[in-house]
Amino acid sequence: MSHVPDAPDIRGASGVPDDLPDGEPGGATAAADAPGTTARSASAGASALGDVRQWMHAHPYAVDALVALGAFVAILLGAATETSGREIRPHFGPGAVDPRTVVLAALACAALVLRRRAPMPVLCVTGLVTVVGLVVDPRVGTPPYEGHRAPIVIAAIIALYTVSNRTDRVTSVRVGAVTVGVLTAAGMLLGSHPWYTQDNLATFAWTGLAAAAGDAVRSRRAFVDAIRERAERAERTREEEARRRVAEERMRIARELHDVVAHHIALVNVQAGVASHVMDQRPDQAKEALAHVREASRHALGELQATVGLLRQSGESTAPTEPAPGLDVLDELTEGFARAGLSVSVRSEPAPGEGEPPLPSVPSAVDLTAYRVVQEALTNVQKHAGPGAHAEVRIATRADALEVTVTDDGGTGRAVGAPEPGPGASAVPAAGGGHGLIGMRERAAALHGMCETGPLPDGGFRVHVRLPLQHRDGDSDGPAAADGPGAHHDHGHDDGQDDGHGEGPDDGYRDGPGQVHGPERNGPCHGRPPAPRAGKGTSA
Repeated sequence: MSHVPDAPDIRGASGVPDDLPDGEPGGATAAADAPGTTARSASAGASALGDVRQWMHAHPYAVDALVALGAFVAILLGAATETSGREIRPHFGPGAVDPRTVVLAALACAALVLRRRAPMPVLCVTGLVTVVGLVVDPRVGTPPYEGHRAPIVIAAIIALYTVSNRTDRVTSVRVGAVTVGVLTAAGMLLGSHPWYTQDNLATFAWTGLAAAAGDAVRSRRAFVDAIRERAERAERTREEEARRRVAEERMRIARELHDVVAHHIALVNVQAGVASHVMDQRPDQAKEALAHVREASRHALGELQATVGLLRQSGESTAPTEPAPGLDVLDELTEGFARAGLSVSVRSEPAPGEGEPPLPSVPSAVDLTAYRVVQEALTNVQKHAGPGAHAEVRIATRADALEVTVTDDGGTGRAVGAPEPGPGASAVPAAGGGHGLIGMRERAAALHGMCETGPLPDGGFRVHVRLPLQHRDGDSDGPAAADGPGAHHDHGHDDGQDDGHGEGPDDGYRDGPGQVHGPERNGPCHGRPPAPRAGKGTSA
């Protein structure tokens, strides 16, 4: 048999191994498991406490019955306790507690079962029973009750706590003061002991503590409820704000897509109609019109791709690499309409004392809004006024505002070089989508400006926009002020409204120059729709 050498003794003085290898009981693994075990124990204890609280909330009357039973047992134990001399020992068995004390204790504790339903009546009953108990209290020197008083006041203390816990502070203070005074005075005047005995001092202290504790618990509960309500209200506010921002962003995207695409699509529609009409008789002019169609569609596709790409960016969007369009590129815009057969003249009126054009610089947000208004107004003329219409754009820079006015003659004249309408040309203007005039009003309102639209008495239509140049508190100077995600627009966006050349359910109308009818003269127009143009049908 081989001999196995004795292992060295690695135990310390206490007999417990001081250093065991990892993985053995008492080693590093056991030490590492200790915090986890403690955490699991704490979690189990918290779970058990939560279950107890849940049961208490679900069975309030069962809890009150247990409280009443505990108070009854405490009163009997207190009545059976001998406190004379230096010894404190209970007396058990027949005759240990006076029968009158048992009856009074049973009455007072039975009332505690209803303490939640009727706290004030329960307090009155327990207080009355306590006073009666002082009157029938066994006299000093009567064995075996010598030197002590039955603590029936325990029931009154619990009832006072309930009243303070379930009423307002003023009521709890008043009721608490009356209860403390009555019970203390009754003990001093009706009790079998001198007024300065410790039983009277204990009654005074415990009733006061019960009133204070009940008020403190009520205050904490009200504080927690207020915090919970504030959190719920904040959550509702966040949800409403998120929905509002989503609606505003959808409106901004719809307006931007309309401004970017509608202009080019209108030109494509006109040029395609011209090409179809002159294809057989004048193929060269048809080819030129198709070239314009291709150019306009290419621009529309490029701007649409740029807009969609910007919307699909994740996180913060970067600044655009190209400047936003403004009045400085107005010539390019009018040239595009001229190629489509719309005669456009531009007239500028600089501010007094600033000399001849070019126009003085304006804030970028105002510049972009003015460009979009001109673009949309000319697009409406192209769609609704018919071939050979003439439009005039007047830009006036005042000391405090930029005014943009676009008028047309309704197609009564024919521009030089405009194609002759043929059998294929439609006599009814194309219908709009219902967003052009709304978009102009929203852009003007975003800059605290105003927009007026309506027909002219001699035919044609007029769009007038006034945009303040001065910076207002809370306004940002940039395109985002009118088109950014944070721009707030309070105007409705009814898809059923008409995007006509001045005819929508909320358009203002004119009886003559300078006569605007509608509820808002100096703001976005919201009047009744004007009568249809003579010879053109209802504007879309």
